[in-house]
Amino acid sequence: MGISASKIRFQKVTLTTIIILFVLILAGGVVRSSGSGMGCPDWPKCFGRYIPPTNSADLPKDYKQKYVDQRLAKNQRFAKTLDVFGYSDLAKRIREDKSILVPEEFNAEKTWTEYINRLIGAISGLFLFLSAVYAFSYWNQSKRIALLSLFNFVLVGFQAWLGSIVVSTNLVAWIVTVHMLLALAILAILIYTYHRAKVLDTKKINTGTLVYIITLLALVASIFQIAFGTEVREQVDAVAAHFQGGYRNNWISSVGDIFTHHRDMAVLVLVLNIMLYALIRKNFGRHSVHQQLMSFTFLMIMLQIVTGILLSYWALPPAAQAAHIVLASLIFGAQFYLLLNLYKPVSVRGISR
Repeated sequence: MGISASKIRFQKVTLTTIIILFVLILAGGVVRSSGSGMGCPDWPKCFGRYIPPTNSADLPKDYKQKYVDQRLAKNQRFAKTLDVFGYSDLAKRIREDKSILVPEEFNAEKTWTEYINRLIGAISGLFLFLSAVYAFSYWNQSKRIALLSLFNFVLVGFQAWLGSIVVSTNLVAWIVTVHMLLALAILAILIYTYHRAKVLDTKKINTGTLVYIITLLALVASIFQIAFGTEVREQVDAVAAHFQGGYRNNWISSVGDIFTHHRDMAVLVLVLNIMLYALIRKNFGRHSVHQQLMSFTFLMIMLQIVTGILLSYWALPPAAQAAHIVLASLIFGAQFYLLLNLYKPVSVRGISR
C-alpha cells in the first residue's frame, strides 16, 4: 500500500522542522554568548517595527524609559504568577532587582542578532504548525502522532513566552535551565513522531537488553551534562556581572564546583558512549543506521571536547559557546534517535539476523 501525499508531507515537514530547531538552538546560543537578548526590547515587534532600525536616529522618542516601563510591568506580572505557585522568594528578588531599571543602550549588531533569532523562531513555529496539521493524516493509524504534534505546537508557544522571561528577568537561573530542557523536549517529540511515522509498518527487532540500558544511560547522562552546562553558563553570567565584564580569563576559575561536575559528567558521557559503540559494533553491521548514528555521535562528542577546551583555556570565546550548546543538542538528538531505532529501525540494512 502506497503512502499518501499528506503523510509524505508530514515526514518531510517534520524532518525540516528538526533541522530548523537545531539552527534555532545555534541562534539562541549566539544571542546568549553575544549578550544580545535585549537587542529587541519589545515583542513581537522590534523597537515598534517589523524590521528593526540600523541606527539610533530611527529609534522611537524616549525609547529607553518606554521599554524599561514595559519590562518592569512584565516582570511584575511574572512575579505575581510565581507568588501563586509558592515561589515568593524568587518573586521578591525579581521585584527588587534594580538592574531591570537600567535601560539598554542601542546596539545595531545586537538588535539584528536578536531579530534574526526571532525570525528563525517564527519559521520554526510555522513549520511546527504545518507538522501538526499534516500529522492528522495518521489519525487512523496512530493517534499518538497527531496528538503529540499538536501538543508540541502548544509547547513551543509556551517556550517562546519563557524565552522572553529569561531575558526580561536578567536570566533567572532555574528558568534558563528549564528553557533549555524544554527545547530538548520539543526536539525529542519531533524526532519521536518522525520516527514513528517512518516505522509504522516495520517489524520489531530483538536487541539485547544491555544495549538498551547503556543507550538509555548515555542519553540520561547527556541530559544531565546539558543541564550542568546551562548552570555553568548561569554562574559565568553572575561572575561576569561581578567583574563588570572584565577579567575574562578569571571567569571559569570563579564559577565554583558546578564546573567540576560538568567536566566529570563529560567524562562519564564519553565512557558510556565508548561502551555503547562497542555494543553497537557487535550487534549491528557497518551499514546499519545504528552504526551510522554512533559514528555521528562520536564525531559530535570529539568536536564538543574541542569546544570545551577552548571555553576552559581561551577565556570563553563566543563562537565556541554557541557551538558547544548546539553540539550537545546534536548528541542528544542522535542518541534519542538511536534508542528509538533499537526497537524499530527505519532501515533493516546492516542489521544482524
